[in-house]
Parts: sequence; C-alpha cells; structure tokens
Amino acid sequence: MAAWTGRLVVRGLGAALLAALLLVASTALAIWWTARQDARPTSDAIVVLGSAQYNGVPSSIFEARLEHALDLYGEGVAPVIVTVGGKATGDEFSEAEAGREYLAKAGVPADALLAVQEGVDTLESMRAVATEFDDRGWHSAVLVTDPWHAMRAERMAEDAGMAASSSPTRQGPAVQTRTTQFKYILRETAAYLLYRVTGESIAGAPGIG
Repeated sequence: MAAWTGRLVVRGLGAALLAALLLVASTALAIWWTARQDARPTSDAIVVLGSAQYNGVPSSIFEARLEHALDLYGEGVAPVIVTVGGKATGDEFSEAEAGREYLAKAGVPADALLAVQEGVDTLESMRAVATEFDDRGWHSAVLVTDPWHAMRAERMAEDAGMAASSSPTRQGPAVQTRTTQFKYILRETAAYLLYRVTGESIAGAPGIG
C-alpha cells in the first residue's frame, strides 16, 4: 500500500512538473510570436513605453521606440503620440518629458503630443494612460515598445480598459544579438506569468518593468 501511494505521489509530482514546463514553454513561444507581429490599425493614439533617459536625453532603447513612433505617426496611424514614464529619484526629467521633447524637436506639433508622467513600471504606466484615455474619450492604442515586451504590455493595457495593439521597434540594443533576445524572452516569460498569477508587475531591466 505504501509503495502504491508513493508511486502516485511521484506520478503526481511528475505531472505537475510537466504541466509547469509546458506552461513556461507555451508562454515563451507566445512572447516570441507576438514579438514578430506588427499591428498598426488606425487608433486614437500611439503610446510609447518609457525607458531610461539621461538629463532629458533618451537612452538608445528609448530613442529606438521614439523613432518608430515617429514612423507610425508619419503613416497616419494616430493623430497623437503619448509618451509615458515617471521620474527616478534624483532625476530632473521624467521619461515622458524626455520623450515628448525628443518628438517635438523631430517636428511633431505640440497639440499632437501628450506626456503622461506617471509610472515606475509597465503596469503603473498603462493604468495612468488608461485614465488619460478615459478623460479624453479615447479607446484604441498602438503600443510601441521592444518586441519581447509587447505581449505583456498589450495584456496590461487591455486589463486597464484600452483596446491595444502593438507595433514593436526593430532597432536598438534589445534586438541586437541572439543572446540578448534570449535573455529578454526568459525575463518576459517570468514577468508575464507573475502578472497573470498575482496581478503585479516587476522592475529591473531597462524600461520593461
């Protein structure tokens, strides 16, 4: 009897481990697949997820996102570009401010720019943007971020009440090497599963907390 019970326990643990591995693998595959998509329907706004800035100058990761947003704006995807992201301790500028100024210098009119200066991670940022959307009667957004971050950003935006699509940037440090891509996919798999289980976000990697 004890041996039979032991075998059941081992089989149960094995089944649980297999299920966990399949969940992780399927999530990583979904992140990879979403990263390869590029949805750019006509929308109320283009939303650029923030990343590091240095005294008002966007980092290379952030600049790649902003340049992609400029392309989408030029194509008429949306009449407004929303930059989002708060201010780290000791910073003079917020990520949203740095992004707005970059786009303004690139020729985007002031009335086509909105800086949402809130959020230390993706979840806070999406909730802050959703509030702005509600105030303006907007509903649809095209999110601009790194490819591996797209699926989690979409999910958080939709959970916040927006109809979200993503058009990831194909430039910048986050997509330069296979090793970097693999690292980001692993991190995003953990971050996405954590969010789905707990409803919480994580921080730690540049611009994709």
